[in-house]
Amino acid sequence: MRFFVYLIVFFSFFDLFSQLPIMSPFALSLGASTFVAGLVVGTYSLANVFGNVISGFVTDKRGPFIILLIGLLTNAFALTLYSTVHAAWLLVAVRFAHGFTNGLIIPAAFTFLANRAEPEKRGKSVAISGAFVGMAAIAGPAYSGIVASKVSTPSIMFVNGVIMLILAILAFLLLRSVKRVKKPNDKPKEKMVGSMFRHPGIQRAFAGAFFLMFSQGVLALILPLKVEALGFDTKTTGTLLSTFGIVAILVFLLPINRIFDHVKPMITLAFGISLMGASMLLLSRADELGSLYGTMAVYGVGFAFLFPSINSLLIDSSEAAYRGKAYGYFYAFFSMGVVAGSYTIGALNLSSQGAFMFTGVLLLFVAAFTIYGLFKKQTVVSR
Repeated sequence: MRFFVYLIVFFSFFDLFSQLPIMSPFALSLGASTFVAGLVVGTYSLANVFGNVISGFVTDKRGPFIILLIGLLTNAFALTLYSTVHAAWLLVAVRFAHGFTNGLIIPAAFTFLANRAEPEKRGKSVAISGAFVGMAAIAGPAYSGIVASKVSTPSIMFVNGVIMLILAILAFLLLRSVKRVKKPNDKPKEKMVGSMFRHPGIQRAFAGAFFLMFSQGVLALILPLKVEALGFDTKTTGTLLSTFGIVAILVFLLPINRIFDHVKPMITLAFGISLMGASMLLLSRADELGSLYGTMAVYGVGFAFLFPSINSLLIDSSEAAYRGKAYGYFYAFFSMGVVAGSYTIGALNLSSQGAFMFTGVLLLFVAAFTIYGLFKKQTVVSR
C-alpha cells in the first residue's frame, strides 16, 4: 500500500511538472499577453490552495481514502477539459478546475505516508517520498517537452487524465481497507488550527514550502521563454527542468539521505534555499546550454536539501490527529508560492534576467533570515 501511495505522489507531481515546459507557450499561442500567461500558470496553483485545505480537513475527519478517490476521479475529468480550450480566458477556467482537483490528492497521500513512518526514520522516509517527486520532476518535463513537438498540449493533458483514472480504479481496490488515525481527544477545531499556525516549526515548514514553490513559479513562467529567446525548443526546456530532478533524486536515494535523520532540519533548510538562490542568480547570467544545465544541477541539490527539511519540520511539529490539516495548509503554501512567483513576475513584466535576479536575491534573503533565527535560538538556549 505504501508503494502504491508513492505512485500516486509520483503521478500527481508528474501532472504538475509535465505542465511546466508547455503551459506558458500554449497560452501565448492562444493570443495571451505575458501577464495573462502568468495568470494561466498561477491560476492552477491558486485553485490548488482551496483543494489542499479542503483535503486536509476531510482527511482528518474521514481518512485519506475518500478524498484520494474523489481527487483522482475529478482530476481525470478536469484534464480532459483542455481539449475544449480555444481562447485564453477559457484556459484560465480549465486551469482552475485542474488545480483544484489535483490539490485534493497530495495532502491525503502525504498524511497517509507520514502517519505510517517510524519516528527515528522520518527523515529518510520523506527523502524517499522526495525521490518520487524527483522522478516526476525528471519524467514530467522531459515527456511533455519532447512530445509537445509532435502532439498538442490538450493531447498531453488527456494522457495524464487516463493515468489518473487508472489510479482511481486501483485506489478503490487497494486502499479502501485503510483505517484512519483516530483522534485522541476532541479539541475544538479553531484552537487546533490556531495553535498549529503559532508553532515555530510549522511556521518554518510553511515558509520553506512557499519560497520553494515561488522559485518553481518563476521557472514555469520564465525558463521556457528564456530558452525560446536563446533559439532552443520545448524539448530543451523539458530536459533542463529534468536535470534538477535527476540531481535531486540522487541526493534523495544515495546514502547521503541519512543526513536528514542526523542534522537539524533548520540547517539543511538554510543550506538548500541558499543553493536555490545562488542558482537563480546564475540563471540570470547563463546564455549557453552548458551553463544552463550546470545551473539547473545546482538548483537540484538545493531542492533535494530543502524538500525533506520542511517535511521533517512538519512531521516533528504536528500530531497525527491533525496532520491532515497540517499537510493541507502546507501544500496550500506550496500552491501560493507558485501563484506568487508567476503572478509577481508577470505583473512586474521583468525580463528573464531581471526575474531570475529578483528571485535569487529573495531566496538568499530568506536563507539569511533562517540562519539568523537558528543562531538566535542557540544563543537563547546557551544562556
